[in-house]
Amino acid sequence: HASHLFPIYSVKTFVLSLGASLGLMLANRGGASEAFGDSKDYCNDNFTTDQWWRIPIYLACSVGVLGQYRFRIDRYWSALIVQLVAYEVQYQVFHGMKEQYTSDHLDTATSNIAGAVGGVISACTVSWFVNTIHNFYSARLLQEDPSESSTLVNIVYRFMRFYVKLLSCLRINRKSEIQKLGMEEKLKGQHKELNDPLHPREHISLDKEDEDLFLETIVSAQDINIWSILMPAVYQLVPGSVIARFWFHSIFPEEPQNMAVPITSQESVFSNLMVISASLALGLIFGFSLVQSYNYIYGRIYECCHKEDDDLIAKRKHQSTMMEGMF
Repeated sequence: HASHLFPIYSVKTFVLSLGASLGLMLANRGGASEAFGDSKDYCNDNFTTDQWWRIPIYLACSVGVLGQYRFRIDRYWSALIVQLVAYEVQYQVFHGMKEQYTSDHLDTATSNIAGAVGGVISACTVSWFVNTIHNFYSARLLQEDPSESSTLVNIVYRFMRFYVKLLSCLRINRKSEIQKLGMEEKLKGQHKELNDPLHPREHISLDKEDEDLFLETIVSAQDINIWSILMPAVYQLVPGSVIARFWFHSIFPEEPQNMAVPITSQESVFSNLMVISASLALGLIFGFSLVQSYNYIYGRIYECCHKEDDDLIAKRKHQSTMMEGMF
């Protein structure tokens, strides 16, 4: 996935850089190169360093990225957690190493790997949490074994009901989400009638609208795709400003101070892009390898200490098989 994302990102950045350069040429009546050289005095690499608003600015940019990905608004919080963790790991590692590695790109490569690993681990953790919460919630909506509901399940269900109603009041949720609560009340009432020996009801009956809501609830209860909350974070890990600077330097090449040592901006751009692309891909591979190793070890230990039914074992093996195809 990272190998597919990066060429698209790089080409898109080049198109934007080229368009900006043409606009600069038209605005300055041909003096684009001089205007670009003068703009360097206003560039500040430490714009957000050690500023209290560094993280709020990043989260605001992340919301814009989620809008580009057409992400569900009611699940923004899950993607924002992954984006923030990946960014913070990348930021802290890079700024912890940049003073020692000034003549190479090892600080960039290491921070990209660490950020990608942090993103994968946080995405898997958040997806597990979301899946668990939605499994509890969907089971109550569908009235699956309501007599076995524990205190934790009741707390989760009440919280989700409040969350759904809040989002509906803010009009940032699907209309069907609030309708599912009405369907749950109908199912609950019919279950009581069905279990009452004095009531003539023999089966559960739903109208066409409730049947559609029932099917939608079953579909939405499926596990969340890890890549759906991981890809926006990976997109954010790609240093777009750095790539844009590479392309601008290829469009406006610097004049060499020593004519005996010419500047090969094309080779510099390619080498830097390869460092960024390869390091992010390696980080994703390492991250998924760590998660799969943990799941394997935890599964073996749990099987030895507890008796598991066949469905849980098959589900865990299926998840492990899906994980293998991610890297």
